[in-house]
Amino acid sequence: MCGIAGLWVQGGAEQASLETRAGAMTNALRHRGPDDHGIWTDERSGIALGQQRLSIIDLSPAGHQPMESSDGRYVITYNGEIYNYLDLRRDLIARGSQFRGHSDTEIILECCVHFGIEETLKRLNGMFAIALWDGKERRLHLCRDRLGEKPLYWCKFGNLVLFGSELKALRADRSWTPRMNDGAVGAFLRHNYIPAPHTIYSGVHKVEPGAVIILGENQDPKREIYWSQHGAVAQGRDNRKDISEAEAADELEALLSDAVSRRMIADVPLGAFLSGGYDSSTIVALMQKASPRPIKTFTIGFEDAAFDEAPHAEAVARHLGTEHISFPVTGADALAVVPKLPKMYDEPFADSSQIPTHLVSALTRKHVTVALSGDGGDELFSGYNRYQWAERVWKPFSWAPYPLRQAGASAIRSLPQSFYDALFAYAPGTGKIRQAGHKAHRVADIISVPSIDEVYRRLVSHTDKPNELLSSGGEVRGAAWDENLLSLLPDPIDRMRYLDLCTYLPDDILTKVDRASMATALEVRVPFLDHRVVEWVWRLPARLNARAPRPKHLLRQVLARYVPPSLSDRPKMGFGVPLGDWMRGPLREWAEDLLSASSLRDGPLRAEPVRAAWAAHLGGSNNHQYLLWNVLMLQAWRREWDTAQTETSAGVLPSQ
Repeated sequence: MCGIAGLWVQGGAEQASLETRAGAMTNALRHRGPDDHGIWTDERSGIALGQQRLSIIDLSPAGHQPMESSDGRYVITYNGEIYNYLDLRRDLIARGSQFRGHSDTEIILECCVHFGIEETLKRLNGMFAIALWDGKERRLHLCRDRLGEKPLYWCKFGNLVLFGSELKALRADRSWTPRMNDGAVGAFLRHNYIPAPHTIYSGVHKVEPGAVIILGENQDPKREIYWSQHGAVAQGRDNRKDISEAEAADELEALLSDAVSRRMIADVPLGAFLSGGYDSSTIVALMQKASPRPIKTFTIGFEDAAFDEAPHAEAVARHLGTEHISFPVTGADALAVVPKLPKMYDEPFADSSQIPTHLVSALTRKHVTVALSGDGGDELFSGYNRYQWAERVWKPFSWAPYPLRQAGASAIRSLPQSFYDALFAYAPGTGKIRQAGHKAHRVADIISVPSIDEVYRRLVSHTDKPNELLSSGGEVRGAAWDENLLSLLPDPIDRMRYLDLCTYLPDDILTKVDRASMATALEVRVPFLDHRVVEWVWRLPARLNARAPRPKHLLRQVLARYVPPSLSDRPKMGFGVPLGDWMRGPLREWAEDLLSASSLRDGPLRAEPVRAAWAAHLGGSNNHQYLLWNVLMLQAWRREWDTAQTETSAGVLPSQ
């Protein structure tokens, strides 16, 4: 795991200039790789590749990057891990290859020599962001793994190409002027992240999952796809499994066991995050099965029981016999992370679980260098509550005429969220429902839309009218508005899962995990996102997944072989923090400063609707915590970005 960066001045540049500029870019990523640093340049071509290395496999100098291929044609700088590299190594040795060391980096290069770049990417099982220079063709290939676990940004302005693992690497080069992308701001307000290929900067792009950007001299950049979720779905539809539930559980266990075992290969200490839910418990159970000694597991505990998963994790750990470490975290610990977020995420990002994810990563890093996680289980096995909400709420009302449903929604919204909060907190026999008012207004959102696809868009939106908040411009829209999905995926739950796998997973969940963990130099591996597992899931008949008797039905069957249901069956909690209460309490002064009329002035947002939402939230009538957190993260990023630009102009690189 590493941070990579580089530049290409097409037409050539002096070596000293290339080294200095590439050095500044990679230095901005030193938190991602504190163990080693390398720069490779070609003055005649004007290209420089750089890396900050976090040593995981082959800790010797033989793993140093950037690295040249044995025939001298290719040079690589690479971030990630290849989990089938030993299989590939054996194949290459049989073909006559000889190796200098034992790193997976060398395997990638020699595969390119033997098979070419596209075929090599198809053979790799792993998470990766690769910059590969082809000296013979004088082309730069920027490649990203299938599911988008590792990030890669790039831009081309005139004859200058820049790339890096994080935007701060691109900003470290002073030859371009970052300008805000107003359309990306609109998308951010809706989703709490900026969807690929867009970034917060105009002209700067994310390499999309499963894609390669090919840059040549005197040529427009070309984008090629070597793997896609769309292709996996189509292949699954055409090769549907005729299989019993027991057989499917056996196959899933075997696939996951192999995926987990491959991700346990490391030359450094390794462990796992454990929340006690189905996903992480399954991963930990399979890790413990594969290990001759107790594995290390980690969780954090909160003072507020509504957010505390530590007791559940501890019970699962005791049953499995892991060496479990539970870190108690206070509200003050969590609040101390907030000022670090704009610099950590580099562009506006507002999934509030970024806070506990960073905390558990920082504490885990004190004990291990690599941790496995259970991310991806919800998307693959229909686990998100919104899948059930969409059908259970929308379908019973879908028979009613649209105007009648709109009238009902208006009636629900006419009462403030605080009314429903009080009703369900104190009404006899109802029990307490967390955020009852927010959920009641969500019901209004669901019944007032014309289709179940619009229900999904509402459920994943922090605001369904972001353009009303923008000073100028309009939101950029992506896959969720693709009308062709209906023919590809007739089942609405399958469409939701597909969209989550294409958008929410890489742009939110995996972005969150990458930045939160790499800020502490912790590598996180995700077994559920082995592409073989993803392709297998899309071959399942609906009765075993989208139409299974309960969410994650097959996964529960596998977990029950290791952990009794009494320890794992519980309502989904998520990984949250009490944002709304913080904004009214310890974060109020910070928030008021960022949301003041003077702070909003000359920015991308209209002050009036933002101030109105803030006043309603403080007054307790409606809980606007998610929308306001988006705005706060945007405002905090603007303040950090302006400061960084001032420092860069003065010749001082932003600190990390």
